[in-house]
Amino acid sequence: MMMNVYHKKYQIIEIYSLLFIDIICTVIAYYLTYMICFWLLSRARIQGGWLPVYFMSLFDCLFYNLAMKAHHHFFKRGYRKEMVFVLQYTLSLFVMLSTEIYVFQLELQFSRMMLGCFVLINALLTYAARLVFKKWIKTYYSGSKGSDKILVVTTEKELASVIDHIGKDIAWSYEIIGIALMDKDRVGEYVEDIPIVASEDNVIAVARQSALDVVFLYCSQKDVRNLEILIQSFLAMGILCHECVERVNLDAPYSCVGKFAGFPVMTYSMILIDYRRRVVKRLMDIIGGLVGLLITGVITPFVALAIKIDSKGPVIFSQIRIGKNGRRFKMYKFRSMYVGAEEQKKRLLDQNEMRGLMFKMDKDPRVTNVGKFLRKISLDELPQFWNVLKGDMSLVGTRPPTVDEFEQYNIYYRRRLSITPGMTGMWQVSGRSDIIDFDEVVRMDLKYIDEWTLRKDVRILLQTVGKVLLGKGAK
Repeated sequence: MMMNVYHKKYQIIEIYSLLFIDIICTVIAYYLTYMICFWLLSRARIQGGWLPVYFMSLFDCLFYNLAMKAHHHFFKRGYRKEMVFVLQYTLSLFVMLSTEIYVFQLELQFSRMMLGCFVLINALLTYAARLVFKKWIKTYYSGSKGSDKILVVTTEKELASVIDHIGKDIAWSYEIIGIALMDKDRVGEYVEDIPIVASEDNVIAVARQSALDVVFLYCSQKDVRNLEILIQSFLAMGILCHECVERVNLDAPYSCVGKFAGFPVMTYSMILIDYRRRVVKRLMDIIGGLVGLLITGVITPFVALAIKIDSKGPVIFSQIRIGKNGRRFKMYKFRSMYVGAEEQKKRLLDQNEMRGLMFKMDKDPRVTNVGKFLRKISLDELPQFWNVLKGDMSLVGTRPPTVDEFEQYNIYYRRRLSITPGMTGMWQVSGRSDIIDFDEVVRMDLKYIDEWTLRKDVRILLQTVGKVLLGKGAK
């Protein structure tokens, strides 16, 4: 059994965001000190001690942040408490730099007045930057797609105390989207501006169709067996579960003991989450998105001209798709079909060559002549690099379903949405033109989710490039 696996995400964000802020402030403060001393006081000496002290200050900043755990409760600290932490950090930085300057005999090149100027500027910058960053990130996550969407499952008797407790201690990136009462039907009512969206009879159906990442269960009076069935249903959808109980007896692939909003909980998940690798994956997406948009910008004039000459309608086609854990987003592509293709699809459903919740025709009459070429080498998907850069999609993931497909999902199908959808994936590089069963697509997607590694993403990307160059894109 692992300890506090899920909360490593927030610990990592706290550590690296604070470290990044402090290092940036150190660099800026050092540059300003140099400019002040050189231009105003005419006392700066470029040779000798300036460069060594610069690297010493960066090392001391890094050492203090990691050794003293300066990130602890960073996002919960108020103005006064943050000021105390900054003063402690500033004093420590002053002592360390003073000692190093004395030991390495750099007093003539970097005087005490320069050191005092640097430390003062750094303290003011660091305090201001920390406050601004905390305010920005809390504002950004409040109600945004990036926040962790939470459903609170409890009983009417426990509702008031649970909501009050959560309101005081909930993490900065959480957003409660609704409440499910397990002992009474009060759907449509609000408790402290939070809607009651489900009862015991329809809680799974509501969760299946909602943008939902986390379920918090506080149902001390409910039957243990019923709760276990409920949790297993959430896990089958790929939703993380926190259960506030003292017992530990549920058989789940991954579980850990920890705290959620101040409550002691057992946390259950279908996959083991390594957030450091997730950060690397996101960095890969950002770099890939930027490179992809550069390529897209180069070829867009030529593609746009061809699309306009071939058929009437816009160059870019947009469609609402379903992303990670049920989030809706607008996906972009170069238009490869005639205008009104979505309406025509209804008349072609009886010619669908796929079994299940996907539509595919080998010779789709809605596809334009230019569209056939674009699809053959996957050029129609290039605008999706914008979705990747925004974070709606990843370079590698599962295929994002349409809204009508998602509305027909069962809990088994929904788990394929437990990760960010991708421009390419297992299905695309495994002969998608030959696969005619949606269940086979889901099987490959879940295999990718359960066995995900960065190495596998790189391999899929390379395979995708190879297929595109060989002209084996979508038909």
